[in-house]
Amino acid sequence: MGFTDLVADAGLAVLNNWLLTRSYITAYSPSQADVAVFKALSSAPDAAKYPNVARWYKHIASYEDEFATLSGDASKPYTVYGPEVAEVTLNPAKAPAAEEEDEDDVDLFGSDDDEEEDAAAAKLREERLAAYKAKKDLKPKIAAKSIVTLDIKPWDDETDMVALEASVRAIEMDGLVWGGGKLVPVGYGIRKFQVNCVVEDEKVSMEDLEDRLVALEDYVQSMDVAAMQKL
Repeated sequence: MGFTDLVADAGLAVLNNWLLTRSYITAYSPSQADVAVFKALSSAPDAAKYPNVARWYKHIASYEDEFATLSGDASKPYTVYGPEVAEVTLNPAKAPAAEEEDEDDVDLFGSDDDEEEDAAAAKLREERLAAYKAKKDLKPKIAAKSIVTLDIKPWDDETDMVALEASVRAIEMDGLVWGGGKLVPVGYGIRKFQVNCVVEDEKVSMEDLEDRLVALEDYVQSMDVAAMQKL
């Protein structure tokens, strides 16, 4: 059949359908077939209406200075290219109606068997989801924990640091475990108590811990979080 009048909508529709699965009119690179079809178009097509043709047209236009060097027979008209009659309908509006389904094959209301199968499938799915949820709920949840380094500063160089450390370690909170500590010089003979601790994030807040520490007003002047890392 080949392409027909490419100025008419029917011809452009055929070309647009042809380029739906192709980059070029023939083969896998620009050729004289593309040149012939390109020249048959009066102008760039409407991209909204014929997107495949518009894409192809813009691409072939970039070869316009090289048309003479492209492979193929330049004497062939554009009508020799394109689909066979069986491949496309020129005017989709006049396409033959699809053959109606046999009435015996159409189940307008669905059968009782189908409904029973759907209900059984839904019930099985719900049972499996419930079993999975119950199994998941039984698994012990791992508490999120953090390791925290605290800098606890005394009032002055005369503060009893042994008593300060003992008072700090005497603080007990659910989810708090004290670790190693050391005295670190800060200047003018003053040393701060730097201590590590492990806390459960949901049980121990840094604000509550700070309140407990600064409440040791005979020893503690302030507390700072020097470092925190999730375990």
